[in-house]
Amino acid sequence: QVQLVESGGGLVQAGGSLRLSCAASGRSISNYAMGWFRQTPGKEREFVARISRSGGSTIYADSVKGRFTISRDNAKNTVYLQMNSLKPEDTAVYYCATNSSSTIYYSLNAYSYWGQGTQVTVSS
Repeated sequence: QVQLVESGGGLVQAGGSLRLSCAASGRSISNYAMGWFRQTPGKEREFVARISRSGGSTIYADSVKGRFTISRDNAKNTVYLQMNSLKPEDTAVYYCATNSSSTIYYSLNAYSYWGQGTQVTVSS
């Protein structure tokens, strides 16, 4: 079992930055690729970014490419999401999760353990 706890969310003005953290316990996340998703009320949870086990490979949704950066520190058992140039449409609850597939990263079904989420609100 892996327990994931997200933090770092909050209220920020458009154009600002936030850094989300996802701290894991119970098992080393070095065995997993990791992903970030986000969800707004009434909408499906959507893929944001994914990082390989070593951190050497990253993938981003087109909507955040060039603005968000996913990274990890396996020694600290933590994954990060640096969010810059935030827009009101980035407002959502952000979740981290362990990616149990080596090839599929965009589907919820490819992720096994999830955190409880952290709210990000971007004001215009």
